[in-house]
Amino acid sequence: MRDDGDADHQVCGMSVAIDAVGGKWKLHLMWVLGEGPVRFGEIRRLLTGVSEKVLAENLRQMTASGIVHREIYAEVPPRVEYSLTALGEELATALRPLEQWGDRHQVRLLAGTLTPAS
Repeated sequence: MRDDGDADHQVCGMSVAIDAVGGKWKLHLMWVLGEGPVRFGEIRRLLTGVSEKVLAENLRQMTASGIVHREIYAEVPPRVEYSLTALGEELATALRPLEQWGDRHQVRLLAGTLTPAS
């Protein structure tokens, strides 16, 4: 663990990783972008329930953190595609065991039968 300069807040790798994918939509975005470059409208169609504003904000945050690449094509009308960067691909690889764990335990978790002793 390292100190980020704030005496009351310790930062560790897990915190950084959770911040990178935290929130309701970022993990879903990782899944969508893991399939290859996708246009904004297609992402909206695939992620039902996300507003345009929230989607744009999440993509901006993920782009700023270096996880997502935003490619603007000089066409009329302009075409913009989003994809995972090498850093994003590495994060997606790190998240796969979590997804596999969820797949293995989804029935128990959704049924509310997973207990701390399990």
